[in-house]
Amino acid sequence: MKTIQAYRFALDLTPGQERDVLAHAGAARVAHNWTLARVKAVMDQRTAERTYGVPDDQLTESVSWSLPALRKAWNTAKQDVAPWWRDCSKEAFNTGLDALARALKNWADSRSGKRKGRPVGFPRFKSRRRTTPSVRFTTGAIRVEPDRMHVVLPRLGRLKLHESARKLARRLDNGTARIMSATVRRDGGRWHVLFTCEVERAEGAPARPGSVVGVDVGIKHLAVLSTGELVPNPRHLVSAQARLRTFGRALSRKQGPDRRTGRRASYRWQRAANRLGRAHARVANLRRDGLHKFTTRLTREHATIVVEDLNVTGMLRNRRLARHITDAGFTEIRRQLAYKTRWNGGRLLVADRWYPSSKTCSGCGAAKAKLALSEREYHCAACGLVMDRDRNAASNLAALAAQFDTAGSGPVAGRGADRKTRPGGLVATKRQPGTAPAGQTGTVPPQGGTADHVLTRAH
Repeated sequence: MKTIQAYRFALDLTPGQERDVLAHAGAARVAHNWTLARVKAVMDQRTAERTYGVPDDQLTESVSWSLPALRKAWNTAKQDVAPWWRDCSKEAFNTGLDALARALKNWADSRSGKRKGRPVGFPRFKSRRRTTPSVRFTTGAIRVEPDRMHVVLPRLGRLKLHESARKLARRLDNGTARIMSATVRRDGGRWHVLFTCEVERAEGAPARPGSVVGVDVGIKHLAVLSTGELVPNPRHLVSAQARLRTFGRALSRKQGPDRRTGRRASYRWQRAANRLGRAHARVANLRRDGLHKFTTRLTREHATIVVEDLNVTGMLRNRRLARHITDAGFTEIRRQLAYKTRWNGGRLLVADRWYPSSKTCSGCGAAKAKLALSEREYHCAACGLVMDRDRNAASNLAALAAQFDTAGSGPVAGRGADRKTRPGGLVATKRQPGTAPAGQTGTVPPQGGTADHVLTRAH
């Protein structure tokens, strides 16, 4: 199974190498800003001409937004715009042009309705101080040295790694990986190199082929499994809040930059900002490490995993819980489960957003019309079941897997009804039987979708 996978390693750059990387990142920013200014000037000119009543066939010629067209325009003007262009690799300028081409395409597709999700705004100019320095190499000498502690990149030469690259080197030596690009990026005060590789992965199989687990994510516990396991929530951001406040207050007492007067930041302000950035990066690294360990263990052990399609954006509007929700990483858990189930030969089922997993009794199937968030235990008035609220929700999610197997082809709509929860049990209505491919990721469609197996609510 071929897949695209990234390997990230920390770098130990010398002062001279850091200056070279910053020069390449600055070259990418200059190419991006110049080309964006050219595109914007032509668009503004055409808009002004239309207000004057100029016919469309007599308007200023438009500029193509494709990467080859932008690269051609930059190569024509780079001698005047950047006389120092020979000091940097051509990949540095291509990094900025490629980012602009993607941004313009996303903006155009968002306006025309071709792109789903939130509306995408028009590209902005990259700031010298606020933009994260980054440069991507796709051609030239890109390799890992035999000692596995150094990498070679075009124009930058031999760079020392902070950690061994043996995981990537083994795949490269065995011929199961091919480097497609390398990106050097500064994140949290430290430089990293990211290798995007095409990896040939062996077909995996879960340790328990017939096991099914429902996962109910939350704040009190990071996840409650239908097996009864409670995954604790480490709350890395809450633990580091006092330290972050101290660094933030120290930063506020330093002389920072002022765009209105053109004042540059003091060296003490820069050191304090770097200290605060490293503290935030440590929190992010701890969270990422914990989520990867949890999702890897889950996908390697269970064959079928059922989760909910949570409206995380809407949940973040609750100002009391927004910080804790972002610290838990609900979206990241689902993203990692999606590709790790494919790697390990499992499947991921996603229950519909309006499926009442918390309001439905896992014993008899009766549903409550209302269930306050403060009620941490589920009390069923029909059968007398008393169970933890999250454990009950996880059990209901796990039960959807059996209905998926009954339906056969396609995912199951673990929804039951509309947004209003009505009392009554769940009755399965079969449409067209079939067979589901192994390792498929099921997504529960909304009401009125095209699922082969739909749950309706009995009244």
